[in-house]
Amino acid sequence: MKKFIQNHKLALIGTFLGGIAGYFYWQQIGCSTGTCPLTSKPLNSTLYFAFLGYIFSGFFNNKKTVNSD
Repeated sequence: MKKFIQNHKLALIGTFLGGIAGYFYWQQIGCSTGTCPLTSKPLNSTLYFAFLGYIFSGFFNNKKTVNSD
């Protein structure tokens, strides 16, 4: 478990921060009518932003992949 956390630290941090941002987005901006699919419920908004945080954290990964053709 410790090795997994060390290897995926940036992705975990990005996911966590994205989830927090999604919750605060729902809380502060949200959707007044309740018909918005992403911001009508806090779980939807939190999960969506957590996913975006995970994807965004991949842009900062400096590991190079080697093609073995």
